[in-house]
Amino acid sequence: IFGSSPPAVFVGSWNYPKVLAGPLVPPISSTDTSIMDLPEMWLDKSLDEILRYRFTLVRGKHLTDINLARTPTRLLSTFQEIVMASKPMDTEMWFTKKPRLNVVFSPREPPAGPSASIKQVLLAENSQAPKPVDKVVSDTDLRATQGIMVLYDSDISQRQITRMLSIGLLGTKKRRRLVPTEWSITAIDDVLARRIHREIRDYPWIGKFMVFGHQALANNVQILLFPSSWMFEAQEAWLGPADTVPGVDYELVWGRKSYASDLAGAYYAARLPVLEYLRLIRRQAGALVLMEVYPKWVPLGVWRFREICREALRRESSEFDTLKESLDELRKRLRLPLERW
Repeated sequence: IFGSSPPAVFVGSWNYPKVLAGPLVPPISSTDTSIMDLPEMWLDKSLDEILRYRFTLVRGKHLTDINLARTPTRLLSTFQEIVMASKPMDTEMWFTKKPRLNVVFSPREPPAGPSASIKQVLLAENSQAPKPVDKVVSDTDLRATQGIMVLYDSDISQRQITRMLSIGLLGTKKRRRLVPTEWSITAIDDVLARRIHREIRDYPWIGKFMVFGHQALANNVQILLFPSSWMFEAQEAWLGPADTVPGVDYELVWGRKSYASDLAGAYYAARLPVLEYLRLIRRQAGALVLMEVYPKWVPLGVWRFREICREALRRESSEFDTLKESLDELRKRLRLPLERW
């Protein structure tokens, strides 16, 4: 097939440390296909539109040892070149057999369309990497966490940073490796949040109780910020059965060291936007994030919590003097009774 990659690649976790990696390419050329892999642009789309974007992407798969990132083959180098690009890349993929559709819904990553093993990938044009991307990739003495922050501070999209970590373009030369896409999504959320967390701990507290919220794509996110040193709790409720019990994870002032196993990627996706907002206003606060998932939702990844939180925090807050007033406001905004949270 020949088409314009958004640009995007996918690295699976099956059979780790030898994983299936390859580009995502729609059979559409000379068109801006970037929206097919830009979740930050999906909040005002319907679920049908998002699924159409994703199922149009044909996934190439090639069994690759994760450590090959240090001395990439020609095929892996092509995958890496696609990810470094600043715009969609016209790409040709040759398969060993006809791609088949086997839809897998993941809690972290949106699905892709038909897939098959590939024997060759060719780029029909020269890729153009943004200068910060080129600089970080060529610096083989730069640790991955440092490279991530350089890219983030240079306004490289979080999606591209995630892809770069996944395809083995970040880190010191001896430690570069492929990282399954699902793992890299949460890793980037966590690395960015930890860096901002260290910064906001020195800021003064906010002076009011602030409630933010937004609904999109059969999800409802409500955020309460309150005067306090940093603490964070996220709860997620899948509405349906009458006895719904929200999952919950939290951290106190110094952050958490163990994995948030109850909410998994949703915890890290919700925490980052709250920290970004506090850094923006140069304040410290405690935060409670309540996330409702309604029956119409299908698993398309944790990106929606990150982007709904960001949208909520861009909007004007409702401000209150007391905790009781702010909880009364939350009660009006949630379908699940407040007593159940």
